[in-house]
Amino acid sequence: MSDSWLALRRFTQARIALGRAGHALPTTAVLEFQLAHAQARDAVHAPWDIDLFAERVRSLGEEVLILETPVASRSEYLRRPDLGRMLTEAARARLRQVQADPADVALIVSNGLSSTAVERHGLPLLQAIVRGYRARGIGIAPICLVANGRVALCDEIGSTLAARLAVIVVGERPGLSAADSLGIYLTYGPRQGNSDAERNCISNIREPDGLSYQAAAAKLSYLTAEAIRRGVSGVALKDETGGLLSEGEHGEGGLLGDL
Repeated sequence: MSDSWLALRRFTQARIALGRAGHALPTTAVLEFQLAHAQARDAVHAPWDIDLFAERVRSLGEEVLILETPVASRSEYLRRPDLGRMLTEAARARLRQVQADPADVALIVSNGLSSTAVERHGLPLLQAIVRGYRARGIGIAPICLVANGRVALCDEIGSTLAARLAVIVVGERPGLSAADSLGIYLTYGPRQGNSDAERNCISNIREPDGLSYQAAAAKLSYLTAEAIRRGVSGVALKDETGGLLSEGEHGEGGLLGDL
């Protein structure tokens, strides 16, 4: 196909320069679209093997706490976002029983809207985050794993653990060019009722096509340290690293400060 748009395809995963067959799209483009749609649906509806994930995290020497929301199924998760923002009473009780000194960060992982993303990228991203925090001397509470959680769930967990910040790693809503993206949301002074304007976001984390684990962890470590120093997060906290991070730490595709 001789089309000036064709050369631009190497710069984006968006569907451009697809060509045509008569008045319709070529068969290959149609099949690729159907495959992407199926992958997006699978990412949303697939269950997360949280027990296996917990075993892998423990094998790294980290303390893990599995918590639950009232969500009974992935279908209910989609229909009742409010249920994904709260813990069950049993989970609250276990969380209150945690015997640990107040930490700098309550670190939470949830499959959110993409179990595929957490299964594929969750563990290596978590490793990079823990390494980055330890390098800066930032203390972490026991890592909380919560299936079918929403971002605001971090407020209750962070406040119960008396952490200075809450950080949640969560599967992002799949699109038709990416079904496996992870996002990180950071909130200083977590408490129930925090608004989205009080959160920072690092988005599109998915090697090799999005932001790398190392780049995301470096951004998160910087934002965490600055949040602790300044006592703010969200719109009041900007990424001011400039050239301070090494080229390998920047990666591509990350969105900071937006939800």
